[in-house]
Amino acid sequence: MLRQHIDRIMALQPQGRLLSVDLLRGLAIAAMVLVNNPGSWSYVYAPLAHAEWHGWTPTDVVFPLFLFVVGFSLVLANGNRGKFPPVGWSQWSRALKLFGLGLLLAVFFYNFRDASYSWLEDRIEGIRWMGVLQRIALVYIIACYLLRWCSPSALAGVAVLLLAVPWGLMLLVPYQAAGGESFLGELEFGNHFSAWLDQHLLGSAHVYYRTAEPFAFDPEGLLTTLPAVVTCLLGVFAGLRWRRAGKSVADQRNLCMQWLLAGLVLLVAGQLMHPWIPINKALWSPSFVLVTGGVSLLLLAGLYFLADINGHRRALAPLAVFGVNAIALFMLAGVIGRLLIMIPVGDMTLKGWVFNNFYLPLFGGYGGSLAFALTCLLVFYWVMWQMYQRQIIWKV
Repeated sequence: MLRQHIDRIMALQPQGRLLSVDLLRGLAIAAMVLVNNPGSWSYVYAPLAHAEWHGWTPTDVVFPLFLFVVGFSLVLANGNRGKFPPVGWSQWSRALKLFGLGLLLAVFFYNFRDASYSWLEDRIEGIRWMGVLQRIALVYIIACYLLRWCSPSALAGVAVLLLAVPWGLMLLVPYQAAGGESFLGELEFGNHFSAWLDQHLLGSAHVYYRTAEPFAFDPEGLLTTLPAVVTCLLGVFAGLRWRRAGKSVADQRNLCMQWLLAGLVLLVAGQLMHPWIPINKALWSPSFVLVTGGVSLLLLAGLYFLADINGHRRALAPLAVFGVNAIALFMLAGVIGRLLIMIPVGDMTLKGWVFNNFYLPLFGGYGGSLAFALTCLLVFYWVMWQMYQRQIIWKV
């Protein structure tokens, strides 16, 4: 049955798509769903949790990996045209839809267990403006303009500026707390220039970390969106190199080796920078961009070598089911995940009841939490498979 399922996936693979990119996108979104849906946040294996502050784990690579794929996909969407098209309603429509879907997830919650809960006050008056989809939208539209306006060599210079300027602001611009205390160059949780900026421009009621001291801030904040654009541009550079490469097997193997070497250089360089420029996802520091960009290139090289060069596609095929409908999967997982904590069962949520009564007794705390996440992933896979076999690709 599994063999027949894999055969069906391969037979339905949409034409004109680079399989390794779909697989990479599928890997990113599947990992995102997995780490966002544990049975209990009290039981999460270290690799499946974000670094507490400085440093990185495999989970910290997931979002940058998706942005990297966004950049590569921009090159694929442009086909063989040398110049990228003017930015118009098509691009803005996609960005606005992504931003709107992010806001929809932000307001999609109601606390049925609290009789005094005010949805208007909590979710509308206190809406979180930024988030994963909102950042993707902003990075996407900025990248579209940069690709239209800049040559590949100019893009490299812009990438350097987008890393250097925000980090320079973080280190060199003084800022003050409400009580008058001055700070300069702090890089602590709740105390850095980006946090100060988020609190003043977004408002402390409209960010993720509302109670952080001395400044509330958002891990997908305004200033840190700029270096996130560089992560997308790394995908663009990889895509442009692919477009220039020859189509012979030798050319493809050479391209794969170039990606591999570039990935290793970025990964090692970012890690070596860590003592002076900490690897930090919330700050989207330059070292974080290099490390996660390096990992993204290594994964791309591996999937390209296996799937597109050597044709070893069968074992990886299920990732394509996720990859061609990544935003649909993200929205489905977000809605279902919220429903599970909204629906009350006795004095707990439906999610808590299911975990405590089934997964915890069977698998224990950490094992049960992971098993719950894997169950969610399997259920979502079934939904995505129904869309895939009907050739329904949800594009925003």
